[in-house]
Amino acid sequence: MLEELYIENLAVIEKACISFRNAFHVFTGETGAGKSILIHGIQAVLGQRVSKDWVRTGCDRASVTALFTDLPDTVLPLLQELHVSCEENQITLTREIRTDGGSIGRINGKTAAISNLKEIGFLLISIHGQHDNQILLDPEHHLQVLDEFGGNPEFLTAYQEAFRKVQSTARELKKLKLQKQQTEQKKLIFHKQIQEIGALNPQPGEEEELENALIQAEHAEKIRSNLAAGAGILGEDCMEHLQNAVRNLREIEDVYPDLQESLKRLDVCKIELEDISRDLESHADHVRIDEEYTQQLRKRYQAIAQAKKQFFCDFDELIKIYDKACAEIDLLEENSGKIAELETKKAELLADLTEKANALSAYREQTGKKFAERVSEELKFLDMPNVILTVRQEKGKLTIQGRDSVLFLISANQGETPKPISKIASGGELSRIMLALKSVIADRDQIPTLIFDEIDTGVSGRAAQKIGVKLREISRSRQVLCVTHLSQIAVMADTHYMIEKHQEQDRTVTQVHLLDFEGRVQEIARIMGGENPSRLMLENAREELKSFAEQG
Repeated sequence: MLEELYIENLAVIEKACISFRNAFHVFTGETGAGKSILIHGIQAVLGQRVSKDWVRTGCDRASVTALFTDLPDTVLPLLQELHVSCEENQITLTREIRTDGGSIGRINGKTAAISNLKEIGFLLISIHGQHDNQILLDPEHHLQVLDEFGGNPEFLTAYQEAFRKVQSTARELKKLKLQKQQTEQKKLIFHKQIQEIGALNPQPGEEEELENALIQAEHAEKIRSNLAAGAGILGEDCMEHLQNAVRNLREIEDVYPDLQESLKRLDVCKIELEDISRDLESHADHVRIDEEYTQQLRKRYQAIAQAKKQFFCDFDELIKIYDKACAEIDLLEENSGKIAELETKKAELLADLTEKANALSAYREQTGKKFAERVSEELKFLDMPNVILTVRQEKGKLTIQGRDSVLFLISANQGETPKPISKIASGGELSRIMLALKSVIADRDQIPTLIFDEIDTGVSGRAAQKIGVKLREISRSRQVLCVTHLSQIAVMADTHYMIEKHQEQDRTVTQVHLLDFEGRVQEIARIMGGENPSRLMLENAREELKSFAEQG
């Protein structure tokens, strides 16, 4: 619960320290005294939007600190997640507001993100002000109210998990289809590359071999002729001269021994020349003189040159282009297979989602009946006995919240056809309907503190008294803070604060006073009859307070 609120330099509040207990508190005061500022201060520590205009004139910053004790179990996991210690099961939230428009959040005195204040505050305090009646007027909020009343998130959680799976699969499927669409043109290019280069069927190293073969084919006759001539010269003619030289040298071998080494070398030369001659003859025999073969080589060489020109690459790159095209086509075919798999998966997930959507709808239908009964009962207690609330539920397309649209309808008088709240409810009726909703929902959540800001707008008399009784009833299980203008509500509080504005040295100052019994008598009498209440008003106020004090 909220145990203490400390405010400094917030608008006309210079300093205020307000203590609370687990009970029903009311704040009263004249119009313009600063009751709304108190609510602004609480909203600030809860991480709501703030304004630099809230800083008291002449000050560079305003600050609000709230002490929370007896923390509910729902907030403890969040504190652990945010690495916030809560010794003795309590924490402080602080918000500083600067004149430059900036603000700083703190948790237990340590700087924290404003979003963290908001997360924690959402689990600690629920504030209902006049603007919250718009929830009733806006059908988009009705489904949220109904689910809050249901109190069992399992159906919605299971549905949303299934919905996100369908979304994820649909996104992946859309991405693959887009990729397929974008690459259809590439696929045509790849097929053309595979077809044309594949028909050419280039082989590694082929171009160099082809060039050599073509050169030899085009000069075959000359090559063969020269080889034959070389073989002939090194053959009989050369051998005859060599043999004559050896014979002449042998004749003087005995008288000139130094020739031995030269003769050995000549023997080797004879063998080499004979071998070379045979090789040249063999080469000459294997030279192919064939014009048709030469034309085939030229045609193949030209085809390769044309392909290189067409694909703007060298020979080796042609083979790489072909291999890459084959790989890309395989990948595209694989994606097509994935698309088929995802289509099947999506259909299965959609069937499961539809089943969960139907289960969620059925649960909401049961919840809607119970909700309508409970709210109608509360409205009877709040002096609206003829008002009947019904829940109209319709099915539509699947969204993250399910397939249901929900609209609250009321029948203001017996026998009348239920109509949307926005069409027939007055301001006072809206306040009581909202209180009825808060009352039935409060039984389902664990938010320890409820704040009502002028919920009595548009009501008086018996209806106001019933609102006070309902707030007092709620306060027996929750801490309740209420800003009110009505004495019927104020007399039922356990604790009464008066917000008072006065002048100090040409400055407006607002102070918050905890009223004792006599102070309450004076304030309630003022609310009843205005300034300078009569003795009768004072006696009535005193009797009312005693009556509720005795009830406990």
